[in-house]
Amino acid sequence: MIAAALSLLAGILLIQQLPSLPEPQWLILGGIVAGIMAWLRFWRSVFFIIGILWACAFAMVRLADRLPAQLEGIDIPVTGIVASLPDVDERRVNFDFLVTASQQSLPHKLRLSWYETDQTIKAGQQWTFTVKLKRPHGSFNTNGADYERQLFIAGIGATGYIRPAPTPVLSGREAAWFTIQIWRQTITDQLSELLANRRSLALIKALTIGDGSAITTPQWEVFRKTGTTHLVVISGSHIGLIAGLVYFLVLKLWAWTGLLTRSPQQVAAVVALLVGVFYAALAGFFVPTQRAVIMLAVAMVAIIAQRNTRPLHILATALVTILLFDPLAVLSAGSWLSFIAVGLIIYTVSGRLGQLKIIWETVKLNAVMSLGLAPLTLLFFQQISLISPIANLVAVPVISFLIVPLALLAVLLMLVSNTLASGLFWLVDWLLQQLQYLLDTLAALPFAIINHAQPSMWALLFAIVSILILLAPRGIPARWLGAVLLLPLMFTDSPRPATGDIKLTLLDVGQGLAVVIQTAEHNLVYDTGAKFSADSDQGKNVLLPFLHQQGVANLDRLIISHGDNDHIGGAESLLHGIHIDNILTSVPEKLSAYQAERCVAGQSWVWDGVVFTILSPAEQAGSDNDNSCVLQVQSIHGTALLTGDIEAAAETWLVKRYGDRLTSDVLIAPHHGSKTSSTRTFLQTVNAKNILIPAGYRNQFGHPHNEVLARYRDISAHWLISANSGAITVSVNNNVWQIQTRRQTNNHYWNFKP
Repeated sequence: MIAAALSLLAGILLIQQLPSLPEPQWLILGGIVAGIMAWLRFWRSVFFIIGILWACAFAMVRLADRLPAQLEGIDIPVTGIVASLPDVDERRVNFDFLVTASQQSLPHKLRLSWYETDQTIKAGQQWTFTVKLKRPHGSFNTNGADYERQLFIAGIGATGYIRPAPTPVLSGREAAWFTIQIWRQTITDQLSELLANRRSLALIKALTIGDGSAITTPQWEVFRKTGTTHLVVISGSHIGLIAGLVYFLVLKLWAWTGLLTRSPQQVAAVVALLVGVFYAALAGFFVPTQRAVIMLAVAMVAIIAQRNTRPLHILATALVTILLFDPLAVLSAGSWLSFIAVGLIIYTVSGRLGQLKIIWETVKLNAVMSLGLAPLTLLFFQQISLISPIANLVAVPVISFLIVPLALLAVLLMLVSNTLASGLFWLVDWLLQQLQYLLDTLAALPFAIINHAQPSMWALLFAIVSILILLAPRGIPARWLGAVLLLPLMFTDSPRPATGDIKLTLLDVGQGLAVVIQTAEHNLVYDTGAKFSADSDQGKNVLLPFLHQQGVANLDRLIISHGDNDHIGGAESLLHGIHIDNILTSVPEKLSAYQAERCVAGQSWVWDGVVFTILSPAEQAGSDNDNSCVLQVQSIHGTALLTGDIEAAAETWLVKRYGDRLTSDVLIAPHHGSKTSSTRTFLQTVNAKNILIPAGYRNQFGHPHNEVLARYRDISAHWLISANSGAITVSVNNNVWQIQTRRQTNNHYWNFKP
């Protein structure tokens, strides 16, 4: 089973690396080859080919259920059902919507936003809307959240928003028995009413029904720094522990009753399995809970059937079942962390001799998880929590053996008596507050986490071998030498430009601007993208993950061109997330808490042979856009010009003041390609051969404007739009400017195709 599971996994993983899927006729050929391999009894090859065929077929079906390009941006009436718990912020309500009727050929599942509404959205409601949709599209950068992949995994065929006219119509609500989402909605409504004044309401919702949408950004930051994120949402470990606790209690109670017509072990296994399935259903049956339920089912069925099983075979059976149910599970970082964590526990515990010491084994498992998952944590998140073993040593037993059982019991009591449930919730709230205080204290320590560049695959392979050696049973000689293989992981570093060169990355932040410039020893960020809500901005979503992936621990300078949200919105998250030596901006009053300086024409500095010069503004006059800090970067191989949101007046002033000194090889398009900018005289003076346009996909302003693109063509410039290209990197290779786009170098079959 283990070999079959790994072969199936390898076949599915192979398909996920492809930029496009093979033609359908190749599936027929693959089926023939699989038949030949089966006839020859090459079973590993058979499972490998089955993995390839199944992943292809599954992906083809899912890709076929996407919005056609011709339906983008038009008003479409649609009727359907709210299929998820709504995510509410100060501006909008987001939810998944299952289409039941439409005059157009729409995907089965949509993700919709309803802006500035006073309606209360609940799972299971049946609505008729007029919507404006677009194909699945998201920012595409090195590291950071891959929204397009998330939509693909979730089966979302289009995203969009609800039009206020004609007025949306609520036509009813499904019966409570029809879907688990209605159960979850009912529970979250009751919790909100019963615990309205409790500080831990958001955490209680997360631990009982897997709804973490109300957890604040500072709380997530604490959980991330302490390595306890897995504990505040329903995970496989929660389900396993709750099922184990129920099994133990039922086993003892049934044996005490003396009703031995049924084996106590069999009765306990049935009850534990039912409880595990119910708890997973409350969480929405996400992949980690699927894995836990399948593993639990295999183990409990073995007990019921009185069959011996081996832990690794149970894990392999769970892997095969999940891959057959959803091959896209391999695209989820949580799936890898979940399976490997269980595998590490099995590897560390199984077959070891000696007396069981509960306290020592608990401490040991915490250390094993911290060490064993460190390479994957670096790969996925570019950071390691140094205080995670201590935090988890306290948090795991408190949450797993006290808080979660008590919270679930209180949820059940809500069906009988709100008074009894309220008393129990008071205790849960108090425990969570004490735990939160401890985690806050640990997270505030200066050495809580280490940020590090993303390791190479070679360093990752060496680290895996190292961990297997270090965690091997005692008696194997010189196990400590396995630590040597961790050195490539620890000393991984991202390549830097040579002295005199630059690396310029225009990040894909949607309708906004964020640029990172790196020299041999220095780092600069120009603008930070937009802020969408109190908990979401492009500084946190895009800039910080990119800087961590690049191994950047310190910014020498942050330049905020002007005060528009799409340029300054992510600044606060960036300032809190990384050390910044100096800030220049045309709006220092908006960043007064950080000792920001005003940018003024004539400011200049040299880093590693690269000259940086502020060209504008000379004085604060005109519009905020025209007051943008204009930055010229001169390297030994050429010049880049960053212009913020300047418009025609500022462009005219720059031409008069600097003339041919504006000549540049790379131009960041003024004002996202607005027709109020990029005047012919300015473009002819700059004479850039490469123009990078920071614009969001199907943005409401129509950037870049067709008239502007025509002007770019008139000067024979090569232009790229971040919405179509993803992040754009300009660097020097063999003394020649080289431009690469993220969609060009890391495209997958599910990604947006312009």
